[in-house]
Amino acid sequence: MINDKVCDCGSLQTYSSCCGRVYRAHENAVTAEQLMRSRYTAFTRANGNFLIATHHKTTRKPREKHEISAWAKSVQWLRLEVLHCKNGRQEDVEGSVMFKAYFYENGGVQVIQENSFFRKENNCWFYVGPIQK
Repeated sequence: MINDKVCDCGSLQTYSSCCGRVYRAHENAVTAEQLMRSRYTAFTRANGNFLIATHHKTTRKPREKHEISAWAKSVQWLRLEVLHCKNGRQEDVEGSVMFKAYFYENGGVQVIQENSFFRKENNCWFYVGPIQK
């Protein structure tokens, strides 16, 4: 696509060659970081369906889809900063990604910092939840 903009996840790739690929087919996320980046982009686009579908079945809460989408629309997403990845490569079945997601809400910049745990099942990565300290 000629007018394809840079992906919201900060990868410096175009959306169609980055998170757009994962949106088209969840299994296109070959690493935990790719799935985490696509989930951030899903927040910037208020795509509750994708966020629920990529959430691991043991921690998925489908009833929250509308609340997630409504909140994601109510803030202005600024940027994603990936701080650290542990495992989560194509050959792994588990991994973690520490990140900061910046957004503007209620007159100020807010930051979500999380060390997220991911698990691969049937060759697809899923977000399980934050790693508790």
